[in-house]
Amino acid sequence: MFLKPRKNKMKKLKRILPKRSGRNSTGRISVRHQGGREKRFYRDIDFKRDKKDIWAKVENIEYDPNRNVNIALLLYEDGERRYIMLPAGLKVGGKVIASEAAPIESGNSLPLAKIPAGTQIHNIEIRPGKGGQLVRGAGSVAVVQGREEDIVLVKLPSAEIKRFSPELWATVGQVGNFEYRTKRTKNAGVNRRRGIRPSVRGTAQHPGSHPHGGGEGRSGVGLKYPKTPYGKPAVGKTRKRKKYSDALIVQPRKKGKHS
Repeated sequence: MFLKPRKNKMKKLKRILPKRSGRNSTGRISVRHQGGREKRFYRDIDFKRDKKDIWAKVENIEYDPNRNVNIALLLYEDGERRYIMLPAGLKVGGKVIASEAAPIESGNSLPLAKIPAGTQIHNIEIRPGKGGQLVRGAGSVAVVQGREEDIVLVKLPSAEIKRFSPELWATVGQVGNFEYRTKRTKNAGVNRRRGIRPSVRGTAQHPGSHPHGGGEGRSGVGLKYPKTPYGKPAVGKTRKRKKYSDALIVQPRKKGKHS
């Protein structure tokens, strides 16, 4: 007698995340300092919030090993479940909605044209329908500065003020887990289990593996400007000179000490 397989309602929201240890399709290391880690599941996060005008209830709050913010499991009125990033202040039993007429409350998603000035937001779209791409880290928040003719001004966490189209969507509130940045790593094994391998100073390596290497004793960098392991300058302006979004910047971000 064959037993009927048990239906797992959460199965479609999770899948095994393949581990490549920083290697590309040819097997070469393209991202340094990545290695073995615990097997983990990837949770499909709803960054698009494209389920419009349907209320959802926060069924559970879960830990996500793939990001520094907790996630909330939403149960919609039609029975569908989705994950979203947990905004600050949203608790189990709370209700959220994505709608043009949604109230200005934490977790609700609206177009920028419907969000008043001074409102804290996160998960901001860059292109219509693509889903939120900006302000998604733990504790990060952007603020709607004002509105002009056909643009909305938003101050990003870097203090950069940028122009956005009013039809782009964003989520109200601050990203939760803002105490993550004050959390200290207990020991080296914690990072190794996350797949983070040790970082070795360039001056401690031999000259064949890093431009800062070599020399007798602690000789320092030995160059006018520091370089990356690949020989490119690692100081000053590293942003692309002709970035596609440069035309949207009203006020540039904070300048570093080498800028």
